[in-house]
Amino acid sequence: MAENKERYSDAELQEFRELINSKLVEARIDFEGLRGALSHKDDHGTNDTSPSFKMMEDGSETLSREEMSQLAVRQEKFITHLENALTRISNKTYGICRVTGRLIPKERLRAVPHATLTIEAKEAQN
Repeated sequence: MAENKERYSDAELQEFRELINSKLVEARIDFEGLRGALSHKDDHGTNDTSPSFKMMEDGSETLSREEMSQLAVRQEKFITHLENALTRISNKTYGICRVTGRLIPKERLRAVPHATLTIEAKEAQN
């Protein structure tokens, strides 16, 4: 069981590195699309192939500039969290709860690869 280990193995860390890198590629594409839409580099602001923009095109309402700006800020924050997770992988501290010191379960890390808390520690904060 994961709780008995001090850290994830190098092979496990590599698995998470690949997952995070793929999420980073998607996040950066979405972020650049939002930035492009905000700066009106293209005609409609949704001429992008990423899933986020397809959802925006399908909606009957166009996202307001403020909403797009908020999405861009959130996306930039998400990218920073993913980059920080890569640093923790390099330091071999990835997947260790910053409150309890226990390993965060793999299922949680696969769902939220930038997580720094176990579910229990997160719930205790609320």
